[in-house]
This record gives sequence, structure tokens and C-alpha cells, in this order.
Amino acid sequence: MAETSARLLRLLSLLQTRRDWSGTELAGRLEITPRTVRRDIERLRALGYPVLATAGTPGYRLGAGADLPPLLLDDDEAVAVAMGLRTAAGGSITGIGETSVRALAKLEQVLPSRLRHRIQALSAATVPMAGPGPTADPDTLTAIAAAVRDALCLRFDYRAHDGTGSLRTTEPHRLVHTGRRWYLVGWDTDRADWRTYRVDRLRPRTPTGPRFTPRTPPPDPAGYTSRAISTSPYRYQGRFTLHVGAAAAAERVAPTTGTLEPIDERSCTLRAGSDSLDELAVYVAGFGFAFTVHEPPELLEHVRGLAARLADSVG
Repeated sequence: MAETSARLLRLLSLLQTRRDWSGTELAGRLEITPRTVRRDIERLRALGYPVLATAGTPGYRLGAGADLPPLLLDDDEAVAVAMGLRTAAGGSITGIGETSVRALAKLEQVLPSRLRHRIQALSAATVPMAGPGPTADPDTLTAIAAAVRDALCLRFDYRAHDGTGSLRTTEPHRLVHTGRRWYLVGWDTDRADWRTYRVDRLRPRTPTGPRFTPRTPPPDPAGYTSRAISTSPYRYQGRFTLHVGAAAAAERVAPTTGTLEPIDERSCTLRAGSDSLDELAVYVAGFGFAFTVHEPPELLEHVRGLAARLADSVG
């Protein structure tokens, strides 16, 4: 039985390497008879793999099924896929960063140590043409994704925005990618509250654990992260009405700098934070939309003074 199972895996691997195979070619590669090939093909079909018969010379082709079959990769293919996922996890391809991290976590869980060493060597020798600012380490992203998947507590050293360091213990819930930064949303066990952490500022400790029972998370992890990083760290919390629809405003307002809440088809609320009243005022005015300032109270007076100075500057 073990020999038959191993042969079925080899047969499935061969069918994945090219489009069409003749029965004679498969028999030669597997060192079995064409009759045994036919029986093994039927076994694969019984397991749910759509192996199609080709016209002409008796042959076979692996078709598209309802589910993705297990992909059997050789060493070079596995390394190539892992490196591609690491590149995508860096955010170079819009919209697939988080998916790439999940796939990378699954792949690295089953890689032999010899392949991990090859991937680490390639990563160390590769210099990406990255954008400005710090980037998240793929190994850190993979470790977090594995902890999220397995519901394992995560301990890590964390550096806050003011440079202070601390040891955190978190029940990790989700990774959120904003397009420029990676954030972890998790339940901070010491503070007994939900928190967001910039992944490029944390360094996981090992081992992970113990397991935890997942809590009811914030209803919108992406929105929660946007609010946390665009307002809460700052001295001033601004609230504005933009006299434009939320969809149009979203084209100019990045989720890392402000959060939008629709009011109606022609207006929306913007919440943004800053340590500088000047920066808040110029930030909102720079969008080119008509707007109304609501809070904080000192911002209203500051905008009036700023408007007077600007008017005086042009006579």
C-alpha cells in the first residue's frame, strides 16, 4: 500500500509538470506497465483529481477541478515560489501582500531545512529596490501569520513611535497591510485591550504559545487599524466635514493618515490626527475640497489666524 501511495504521488507530480502525457511515457517514467498506469489513473480520479483522457494516442491530462490539488514541487520550484511570495509580501504587488504571507507561512512550515538555508541565503544576497521608510521582515510576517493561524500567543520586543522599548504579549488576530506598512491587530494581554502594532517595529521571541481561545475581534480590522494609526497616537484629534462624497475623498485620503465616514452622497466626515495644528490645517486644505472644521476647538481659532495670514500675504 505504501508503494502504491508513493507511486500515485509521483504520477500526480508528473501530470503537473506538462500538459499532456501518453500512457507509454508515464509507464516508462514510473517503471510500471501501461495497465498499472490505467489503474493508478482511476485511483486518482476516485480521489477527486480530474485526470482527462486525450484524443488520439491514449494519453492523459490533469484538468481543472473544483478544488486545487496539492502541488508537488521539486527543490528549485519550491525555492522560486518562496522567493516570489517573499517579494509579494513586501507589498510590490498591490492587493496580494496579505495572501502571500499566508501562503508563505504554509510553505515554510513544510520546507526541508536544506531549502530553508537556500532561501535564507538568497534573501541575504538580494537587495530590493524598496520605497522610502522601513519595511517588514518576511520572516517576522511569516512568524506572525503562523501564530494567527494556530491561535498561539505571541511575545515580542516592541519599539514605540517615541523610541521606547517594551516586551508585549499579544493574542494575534490579523495582519493588516495599508500599502506602505504592515500592522498586527491583537489583544494585548497586559493592557486587556485591542492594540495595533507596526510590524517593522517588533521582533518576535521564541517559543510562541500557549494556545488561546480567539476573542470577538473589532468588527472591521482594516478600519480599526486606520483609526488607530491616523488619530490615536497624536496630540490633536481633528474632525472635519468634507463637502465631497466619501468615494471621491478616498482617492486623496490615505487610510494611514485619516479615516472617512460617509454622511450622504455629497459629504463625509474626516478624522485625522497630528501633533501640529498647522500640519492638520494644511493637510486638509491640500486636498482641494471644500471643508468645515469641527474640532478640536483650538484648531478653529488656528485656521482663522492662518487664513488671515494667508490673505495678508497676497495683499
